Amino acid sequence: MMKNTSATEPFRSPGSARATIIDVARAAGVALSSASAALNDRPGVSDATRARIKEVAAELDYVPSMRGKSLSSQRAFAVGLVVERHPDVLEEDPFFGAFIGGIEESLSAEGYVLALLVTEDAQATHRRLVELVQGRRVDGVFLNELKVDDPRIALLRDLGVPTVAVNPAEPDFAFPAVHQDGAGAIRDLVHTLARLGHRRIAHVSGPDTYAHSAERLHAWQAAMRGEGLEADLVEDGSFTYEGGRRAAEILLTRDDRPTAVFCANDQSAIGFLNRAIEFGISVPDALSIVGYDGNRIGEFVKPQLATVQTSPRQLGREAARMLLDAVTGGSPEDVVLPEARFVLRGSAGRLRTP
Repeated sequence: MMKNTSATEPFRSPGSARATIIDVARAAGVALSSASAALNDRPGVSDATRARIKEVAAELDYVPSMRGKSLSSQRAFAVGLVVERHPDVLEEDPFFGAFIGGIEESLSAEGYVLALLVTEDAQATHRRLVELVQGRRVDGVFLNELKVDDPRIALLRDLGVPTVAVNPAEPDFAFPAVHQDGAGAIRDLVHTLARLGHRRIAHVSGPDTYAHSAERLHAWQAAMRGEGLEADLVEDGSFTYEGGRRAAEILLTRDDRPTAVFCANDQSAIGFLNRAIEFGISVPDALSIVGYDGNRIGEFVKPQLATVQTSPRQLGREAARMLLDAVTGGSPEDVVLPEARFVLRGSAGRLRTP
């Protein structure tokens, strides 16, 4: 027996899994163009008609097609982030998870999605950025992990795509930017270590191609000079766990080994910490170790990792908010977050001489 359809039951296209804009127009008794104007908040219908169409759309649980919105507005409703690292970095480094989480907070509220690409060299990064922008797959891009003399700056200028930079070294950068300064926290950590009796404080740096590696190195050198200490012990830790272990093998086998180490990120600091423990060195009695970023993982190692606490989630959230502003025709101003801060935990303490 066939089911009788009530005259008040909303019309649904036969076989359709969800309501379409055609269903809304038919149920509201208006032309398709009127339904489109009302649902996309364009002129062309009266206030009363617009309200009726939206009421019908709500009754039908109508969800706008992103493809349709893209075609009508000439936007992709997506923004791009190209991470030029080995794919393992997204699994191993919690900083990226927090940063991307902050981006998603701002994007999801506005109906945008993130196009995340991972590349392993500059050539691939250049190619993928061109594909994203010229293929109109994104409306804007994030410029993250800036390099010294970064070639992406000129490329993105030439492409003419809305861009927001994250932590550029220069105050007046080529694009709108979100900043968080860590120099003060590095000065605090060196001062604290010196007050705790440490005179030989090494630095485990990131790759010298990255601008933020150079910033942390220069901030450490300035802080050491401020304490009247020699800034002569530097090893590359590559921003990785394994890089931190390798740096420990070099620094901790020296005759004049350091009694404290500042690592350029938490991953390398944890690698350094574990290798030091394997060497039988007491942390923090004979060796203090400090990281940078403030990832939660540092709270789960023993002893807990002293670190410079940054705000990756807030960086992502603000960068995405600024990029959406630029995409929609705004002129976002730079955002300066509260400075990073030094957090003293169990891996750093007073030097205990035998």
